[in-house]
Amino acid sequence: MNAQPSDDGTRLEAPLPPAGCPVGHTGAATRLYAAESTADPYATYSRLRKQYGAVAPVLLEGDVRAWLVLGYRENRRALDNPGQFSRDSRRWRDWQEGRIEEMSPLIPMLGWRPDCLSQDGEPHLRLRGAVTDSMATVANRGIRRHVVHFAHKQIDAFAHTGRADLVPQYSEYLPMLVLTRLFGLPESDGEQLVASCAQMMRGGEGAVEHNERIMRVLADLTAHKRAEPGPDFATGLIEHPACLDDEEVQNHLRLVLIAAHTTTSNLLARVLQAVLSSSSHLADLVSGQLTVTAIVEEMMWNAPPLAVLPGRFATADCELGGQQVKAGDLLILGLGPGNLDPEIRPRTGTAVRGNQAHLAFSSGPHECPGQAIGQAIIETAVEVLVHRLPGLRPAVDPAELTDTASTWETRLDRLPVTFPV
Repeated sequence: MNAQPSDDGTRLEAPLPPAGCPVGHTGAATRLYAAESTADPYATYSRLRKQYGAVAPVLLEGDVRAWLVLGYRENRRALDNPGQFSRDSRRWRDWQEGRIEEMSPLIPMLGWRPDCLSQDGEPHLRLRGAVTDSMATVANRGIRRHVVHFAHKQIDAFAHTGRADLVPQYSEYLPMLVLTRLFGLPESDGEQLVASCAQMMRGGEGAVEHNERIMRVLADLTAHKRAEPGPDFATGLIEHPACLDDEEVQNHLRLVLIAAHTTTSNLLARVLQAVLSSSSHLADLVSGQLTVTAIVEEMMWNAPPLAVLPGRFATADCELGGQQVKAGDLLILGLGPGNLDPEIRPRTGTAVRGNQAHLAFSSGPHECPGQAIGQAIIETAVEVLVHRLPGLRPAVDPAELTDTASTWETRLDRLPVTFPV
C-alpha cells in the first residue's frame, strides 16, 4: 500500500483493489479506525456520504475491507433481509480465504460464535427464544429494585463530597453492577468485566485477550449454575427447553453482557449529559413535565450508543446504495449516520419525541431483545440521581466536555458535577 502516513504515523487512506477483489471499488478507502477518522466520527460519516452516497468503502483494523452503510433505507434493507445480508460470518470471504488473522481485534466483534446473533433461520429462532424467555423472567422479578440498590450504593461513595464525575463514578459501572446481579455473578467481578468490555470495543492490541477473560468468567459461572441453579439469567438459559449446551450458554451470556453493558452505560452518560446541559431539562424532569423516556428517544436518534453495528455478509452479488456488493463482502451498519440521513431527516433539529423509527436498536430478526432492561436501568438511574442530589449542576461548561471514539462507538469522557451537601 502506498498511502502517505499522517503526522502520527497512521495512514488515513489506502487504495482499494480493482473490481473483483474483496471490495470491488476503485479509489481510496478511509481507514475508519485512524485517529483522524475517530476524532470526529460524524464529520467522517458526512464526508463519506458526500463522496460516495449511501454506501462507502472503508478499512477496518488491519486494513480489512468493508462497506459502511450510511443511508437509512439501505440500513433497513440490510437489517431486514437476512437472506440477502446474513449475520453468519462464516460467509465472510476474507475469513474464508485466510486474510483475517486469528488475533485480529475484529474477531471479538465479527467472528462466528454459537449464539443467536451469528445465525439465521431456524437455529437463530431456537437460540433467540431462549434469550428472550430468560430475559423476560429476570425482568419480571423486579429489575428496578436492583438499579435502586446499586444507584444508591454508587451515590453513597461521593454524596458527602459535593462533587463527582458521573462517568467513572456512576454511568460507567452502574449497568454492569445490575447485570452481575441479574446474571448471578458476584459483584466483585463487575470492575474487571467493565474494563474488558471497554477494551474489546476500543479494539487494538489486547481485544482478543480481554474477550478471553470475559469467557473464562462466564465459563465458571455456567459450571456453577449447573451445580447450583438460582433465580437468574444464567440459570434461565441452562434450564430452557431449547437445551443449550455449555458453549451456547456461555456465548449467550457473553453476547448479552457486552451488548447490555456497553450500550446502556454509554446511553446513560448521554442522557445525564443532556439533562445537565439544559437547566430547563433538569427542572422539567424534577417537576414531572419531562420524562426520561423522552430524553432517551432523542438520544437514540441523535447519538445512538452504537454508532456502527457489526456486521452483515452479502450472500450474493447485489447492488446497494449505488455500489456493487460482491458475495462474501462485509457490511458494517452505520446506525448513527443512518439516523441522520438527510433523505429522511432534512432538518435534524425537528422534534423526534414519540418517534421510535430510529435504528439504535437495530432492526429485523436480530433487533436488540434487551431494550426494556436497558430502558429500566437508565430511567431508574436518572430518577434516583436527580432526586437524591437536589441542586445537581454541571461543574464545567458543556462545551468543554469531550468524547473518545472507536470504529463502533463514541463515549463521553467525563461529566463533572457539583451539588450541595
